[in-house]
Amino acid sequence: MSGRFPRRRFLATGGAASVLAAGQVVFGPAMLGQDGALGAVRAHGGGPIPSGLFTLGVASGDPAPDGFVLWTRLAPRPVEGGGMPDRTVPVAWQVAEDERFRRVRAGGFVSARPEDGHAVHVEVFGLRPDREYFYRFRAGSELSPIGRSRTAPTHGAVNRHLRFAFASCQNWQDGYFTAYHHLAQEDLAFVAFLGDYIYESAPRTTTVRTHEGTDEPYSLVDYRNRHAQYKTDPELQAAHAAFPWIMTWDDHEVDNNWADEVPQDPAQQPHDEFLARRAAAFRAYYEHMPLRRSAIPDGIDMRLHRRVGFGRLATLHVLDTRQYRSVQPTTLAEAEDPARTITGAEQEKWLVKGMSRSGSRWNLLANQVMWASNDRKAGPEKVYDFDNWDGYRVQRRRMLEYFGSGRTSNPVVLTGDRHATWVCDLRPDFDDPASRVVGAEITGTSITSGGDSDPVSFHRTFDPIMAESPHWKYIDNQRGYVVCDVTPTRLQASLRIVSSVWKPTGSTIATTARFQVEAGRPGINVVERTASPQDGAAKAARRYDVDDDQR
Repeated sequence: MSGRFPRRRFLATGGAASVLAAGQVVFGPAMLGQDGALGAVRAHGGGPIPSGLFTLGVASGDPAPDGFVLWTRLAPRPVEGGGMPDRTVPVAWQVAEDERFRRVRAGGFVSARPEDGHAVHVEVFGLRPDREYFYRFRAGSELSPIGRSRTAPTHGAVNRHLRFAFASCQNWQDGYFTAYHHLAQEDLAFVAFLGDYIYESAPRTTTVRTHEGTDEPYSLVDYRNRHAQYKTDPELQAAHAAFPWIMTWDDHEVDNNWADEVPQDPAQQPHDEFLARRAAAFRAYYEHMPLRRSAIPDGIDMRLHRRVGFGRLATLHVLDTRQYRSVQPTTLAEAEDPARTITGAEQEKWLVKGMSRSGSRWNLLANQVMWASNDRKAGPEKVYDFDNWDGYRVQRRRMLEYFGSGRTSNPVVLTGDRHATWVCDLRPDFDDPASRVVGAEITGTSITSGGDSDPVSFHRTFDPIMAESPHWKYIDNQRGYVVCDVTPTRLQASLRIVSSVWKPTGSTIATTARFQVEAGRPGINVVERTASPQDGAAKAARRYDVDDDQR
């Protein structure tokens, strides 16, 4: 699977789903014009529906060999609860092989219901594997933007190439989504988003952009408004419309550093109140993401860990390291407690079983927080962030020993969270230089979180620690995303960095480093370092006050 798409940008051109197999299109004369265009869709009583329905764009996700998920939400007033009448609205959808919709291959109707925030999810099936498709929606007399998606190769396909990107951490207040302007023009099969799609922090007027509302979100309406604000960004919309996305979350979709049923600040958030907040956040998350029905929340529970296969070449194992974890330890001794888990026992068994039986050349983990040991202080004293896998050491050692057991093939962990790039070898015992390398981890930087960086200050702090951390291969803290090219013999990752997230336009992008993992040889190497858009001197001063979301 090449993942090759024409280099085009997709912008606006104008529940229970009724899902039809390819070729079974049932639009009547009132719905389907002679040129294949969708006609007006009548609402069920109650008068006309508002205009400006597709303010949040469109998206697709979770590609399979025969289809994918389609998403949109009707929201004429996005940050005011959506602005839709309190009634169900029918929405038509189409999938075609061509951008002009002359070769329609699937279509049907879906109900946009008020109890779902008028969001819709369509699970399309019956399409051909490893193919590009185009899709759109119609509600009332309005046509949505056109989106582009792609099916995965069949499970037994002997595919030779897969190209995708991964990204994380897009704090609205810390900058503009300039990286997505460039990502939307890449040549990709999919985008893996690794968490912190929204931030729950209260509005601040000293930042680049200001969150909606007056406080952190707590209710369903609050979280809907926050998600909707992020979705109004045109660059984010373009990136969603260009490729299918595979989504998972980290902490800020709910509350900073939450762990299972425990919030960041238990003294300020009583247990029952936090559970209500968690349920509201889960519901709003599902309503705004291109996720399958298997992810529909049930109160405070929502299954996000899953597997997405790409022929015999690669399997992506999507993790959830928030919902089932033990509360973070406070000391190194507590971090060595064998009872502590970051995934929960059931998800760990699911992961091990799936990696053992994937049959793929590469086993890729879409993961939230760093696996590699990450000391925060130079010298003999050890200082760790126990919200990462450093706080769950026995489980980490057990998993990394499994990586080296020969029962899985070429494990590579793809990670978000850090607002910086950390490229590392993985060892069962990071304190033992003789511990063998069993895998690789690429921790990608943020889209905006942290704002424009100060590389000189960053390296002044972390280069001395790197000298004491032989498993660290590369570190940097500029903004952007990572593009991965996978073949049967190697995985190559390109770090794509933007010049600024503090300016809404004019940002440039450059590949500042490339990393490579060779099949059958655990570990990762830096194969190229190039000029950065921010090379030169450190920022003379921080021009904006950015949120501290690495607490």
